[in-house]
Amino acid sequence: MGIGCVVLDFDGTFTDVVAEGAPFVRHFKNHLAEMIGQPPEALAAAWREEEAAVLAGAHAFGWDVGGRVVAPATADPYLLSNCVARQLMGRYGALPDPAERHEALQTLYREAYKLTGTAFKPEAKEVLEALLATGLPVWVVTNAHTDLVEAKLDRLAPKGRERLKVKGDARKYIIDEAQPADARFSALPETISFNGLLPRPVYLRRGRYYEALREIWSQTGTGPESTLVAGDIYELDLALPSALGAHVQFVARENALPYEVKAMEQLGPRGGVDRSLRGILPRLRA
Repeated sequence: MGIGCVVLDFDGTFTDVVAEGAPFVRHFKNHLAEMIGQPPEALAAAWREEEAAVLAGAHAFGWDVGGRVVAPATADPYLLSNCVARQLMGRYGALPDPAERHEALQTLYREAYKLTGTAFKPEAKEVLEALLATGLPVWVVTNAHTDLVEAKLDRLAPKGRERLKVKGDARKYIIDEAQPADARFSALPETISFNGLLPRPVYLRRGRYYEALREIWSQTGTGPESTLVAGDIYELDLALPSALGAHVQFVARENALPYEVKAMEQLGPRGGVDRSLRGILPRLRA
């Protein structure tokens, strides 16, 4: 079956997430100091220590949501900031209730994200225009707020922009059941493992993300088998759709982890890896 629908992640996939994230990190650090009740200078030193520990043990840390790691901590500045903040909160005994801590960090993320810059990858406009020129439905599905992503895409202004749809607040990190339940989602295993490469499970049953994909398939008259999904973080962007039967393209980060590449290899022709966004385009002939 040919490709009939394209779903794209945004941050880190079409953007230079390190450049865009610099103002985010500055704001995040400053407001975290207020939240924890520490002078910014003292927190800065503690931040460097915790960040070094996270980077030195990349597999041991991750984005913890409800006691489950849902993505690697080192994938982008947003995830790294979240993980370091959790370590610092533990160090200083701040917000010990897990639910309260999660909500506080989500609020801080949303506030800081408003300050992110706009730094698209050099080939972003070219690739988006090529995708839109195919006439296929093309959607951006992202954890970020819809309006902020729409505004960034408006500034990029690819030809055919009016046909590029954005579904924000996808909450790809939430592990729960889809509502309403359906047989396709219910058939998914809870986890998969990468023995020898990752000392923790990868969670597949991301109900909010599934609901976003299901709505797209309903609107476009397509399904997972005819969908190509591209993203830069395997667990957040690609694990669920690939388990459903979709074609997936890992837009590999410089610090891609071995299990992410292995996951693509295990998919055979349904999986692909390329540092460049241009690697998406040949996949449309899959």
